[in-house]
Amino acid sequence: MNPPKTDARRHHDPEVRGFASDNYAGAHPEVLAALALANGGHEVAYGEDSYTENLQSVVRSHFGPTAEAFPVFNGTGANVVALQAVTDRWGAVICAESAHINVDECGAPERVGGLKLLTVPTPDGKLTPELIDRQAYGWDDEHRAMPQVVSITETTELGTVYTPDEIRALCEHAHAHGMKVHLDGSRLANAAATLDVPMRTLTNAAGVDILSLGGTKNGALFGEAVVVLNQDAVSHMKHLRKLSMQLASKMRFVSVQLEALLARDLWLRNARHSNEMAQRLAEGVRAVHGVEILHPVQSNAVFARLPHDVSERLQKRFRFYFWDEAAGDVRWMCAFDTTEDDVDAFVAALKEEMAR
Repeated sequence: MNPPKTDARRHHDPEVRGFASDNYAGAHPEVLAALALANGGHEVAYGEDSYTENLQSVVRSHFGPTAEAFPVFNGTGANVVALQAVTDRWGAVICAESAHINVDECGAPERVGGLKLLTVPTPDGKLTPELIDRQAYGWDDEHRAMPQVVSITETTELGTVYTPDEIRALCEHAHAHGMKVHLDGSRLANAAATLDVPMRTLTNAAGVDILSLGGTKNGALFGEAVVVLNQDAVSHMKHLRKLSMQLASKMRFVSVQLEALLARDLWLRNARHSNEMAQRLAEGVRAVHGVEILHPVQSNAVFARLPHDVSERLQKRFRFYFWDEAAGDVRWMCAFDTTEDDVDAFVAALKEEMAR
């Protein structure tokens, strides 16, 4: 059978890769194959399909027998839905000042979710029980938003990784205060790959109540999931997902991607590779005089400081972003499809620009 004709044409060079974001990468071929497998014929809409049903057993194999997955369109949607599910109208969420929910979601948790963020500055993107206590007070004060949730990110926005013991200590501390714990796991796979532990070790086994599970940054075309780990901690998830405009009618196409990543080891293979490429990049950068690596390289991110004019010239050859333009700080991200040649070409270009 001949493939259907189409007027679509390629508008980009598939050989070009940069270091701006793992979101720049395409979809993994195994994910695309899964999407094709799910296509054709009619399946029940709004999550009553067989792919979403099977995803539940796959998710439980990673996060325990009580875990329940609610596929959504994107990471911001996952975070907003998850945080709404564990807060009251007067509730607040304690998070790192650098947290994605605070810096990069256009105020969605507060404006769409209707909750208050209580931020804490951190040197490495990681909260501690002591840092939580800076905002964990005033539960009986009707003049203050009530701290009800602690939200952490794994890996953090600075590329650092919480250990299982650190997450467990945070969960025990939060629970002792009557608060719940949300984990933004857009790059949870990278943390698990770095630590060589199952994802459950960093989530339900450590006491996390609800999880935003990432897919897009690790090889999916689109789609994440809210995973409820503690059923007693949430209520009305179905209604919250719909209310937040995150209920996909053709949900099978979200669920089958997550199934492709999680059913075997694709999630781990992709994360390990992107982590390894970041380590290769860091090793090459360390040899360049005048470039400073700012944070431990524990995942697929490298943060560095170099002269502003060098970064501007280098950006004309490879895409990447300033993290703090005034300070000259930049972020370089590796993806599941970053190659050794990509990294080596970037390091060579960096050396050339630093020598000018």
